[in-house]
Amino acid sequence: MTTPLRGQWQFDEPLSRHTSWRVGGPARRLYRPADLEDLVEFMRQIDPDEPLLWIGLGSNLLIDDAGFPGTVVLIKGTLERLERRGPDRLYAQAGVTGAKLARFAARQDLTGIEFLAGIPGTLGGALAMNAGAWGGETWSFVRRVWTLDRQGRIHQREASEYEPGYREVRGPVGEWFLAAELELTPGDGAVSLARIRELLERRAATQPVGQPSCGSVFRNPPGDHAARLIDSLGLKGLRIGGAEVSSIHANFIINRGGATATDIARLIEQIQHTVERHTGIRLIPEVRRIAGEQT
Repeated sequence: MTTPLRGQWQFDEPLSRHTSWRVGGPARRLYRPADLEDLVEFMRQIDPDEPLLWIGLGSNLLIDDAGFPGTVVLIKGTLERLERRGPDRLYAQAGVTGAKLARFAARQDLTGIEFLAGIPGTLGGALAMNAGAWGGETWSFVRRVWTLDRQGRIHQREASEYEPGYREVRGPVGEWFLAAELELTPGDGAVSLARIRELLERRAATQPVGQPSCGSVFRNPPGDHAARLIDSLGLKGLRIGGAEVSSIHANFIINRGGATATDIARLIEQIQHTVERHTGIRLIPEVRRIAGEQT
């Protein structure tokens, strides 16, 4: 007997409502699981050939204007369990935001992940791309993770089963991150909270906070910074449709209003072409592009 699902379905849901760029066409279906158990049951029942896209805060995604021809799983507001486990360990589920995780750690007098406070996404996304900032990277602190496969089976995996790199992680395929156990350094929580405030103030002064963007668009090339290269070629303010290279930080593309995913994609390509033509360096996007249904 099939267990009834307890989450919420939405149909033809505009994904511009669920991405930080505020662009993206409709998902054929969108599912908000009620909790972890409901998510497991959902994965057991979903057609094995159904295209799936998991979204947290949608901060590192460029979804096509045609939308997504499958089912989007929205974990924001669902996988948010967060607790201390032992003198130097935290357990956090994939839907916990980086900001919440960093502050919780500091209040537990655990240090090292203050940098996550300035990353606009969830732990799930941070695990998937080894998110980092200000010299810190997510996988430096991961000791084990829990994942979910297409058959609804939960796996506990050690960090040694993954190969983290710069803004990427290689590991078992066909699985999604559910949670992680992080090993941190006991320290002074007040100092950590002050460090978080300092990083957020620096971010507000140097990045277009409050404007729709995905965060950094390009990876930094070896020995250089994407923002420096883009700025050096006078590309700040370059605009295609409603998409514009930020005048505050050249590695940000902002939605000035009415931008489409096509506008942003064309602007990314123009930046790549210009930088490569003048410097010989091919900038690699951090952002994950999700193609729409082909017609």
